[in-house]
Amino acid sequence: MPDLNHVRQPRIIAITNQKGGVGKTTTAINLGAALAGDGRKVLLIDLDPQGNASTGLGIGPDRRAINTYDLVLGDVNLVEAIQQTGVHNLSIIPANTDLSSADIDLISNEKRSFMLHDALRQPAMTEHCFDYILIDCPPSLSVLTVNAMVAAHSVIVPLQSEFFALEGLSQLMLTLRDVRQAANPGLRIEGVVMTMVDRRNNLSQQVEADARQTLGDLVFTTTVPRNVRLSEAPSHAVPVLAYDPNSAGSVAYRALARELIAREK
Repeated sequence: MPDLNHVRQPRIIAITNQKGGVGKTTTAINLGAALAGDGRKVLLIDLDPQGNASTGLGIGPDRRAINTYDLVLGDVNLVEAIQQTGVHNLSIIPANTDLSSADIDLISNEKRSFMLHDALRQPAMTEHCFDYILIDCPPSLSVLTVNAMVAAHSVIVPLQSEFFALEGLSQLMLTLRDVRQAANPGLRIEGVVMTMVDRRNNLSQQVEADARQTLGDLVFTTTVPRNVRLSEAPSHAVPVLAYDPNSAGSVAYRALARELIAREK
């Protein structure tokens, strides 16, 4: 067995926001692809029962026989669950609707909040030498989301640049505080990324300004614009970086990846 103290351990980042439609899955897919394009080896964990990250990376229902439900419930090992995507250096553990019952299935398990934490720290993980593990969380503060926070070193919060964007963020911060106190004292906020930013819209600019004033340096310098190519790419089952490498969305996610790497250093 390898000496885990002397093997490079991946940086685990949960991408979370209990609000739906804020660009969470889009960020998971395209940040993962951008990091992979920069030479990092990335694993994406699809923890959303909708399985949109899996669909967006070309993993159809017929390829999801082994999925994150099996991983979280402890029925399979890591090697069985990991699949390659069409993007070099980017792997995925897909999801399907089985995850919808995870909250109920785990309710009597005393270690229910640590299932993903333990699964991602199997000795088999060292064979893959991942640099980053990104977890695409469901749009709710459920047992699955708590599992992601307990497993992660940090969180990235996509924040939609629209009215009411900051509402609900306080509840997420309270959940983060509770997870720190109860299970993961080292958990930190990697950053907040503004999504769906429209520079032509005064309200969008005001929301971004409010976020930066409220959250300071927690907000990434990079912003993700409202971009039609970002919306089209999932229907082709590829990241926007493969669909249109020169689009504004691709440029933004490559910049976000560079900023994330710089923050880690």
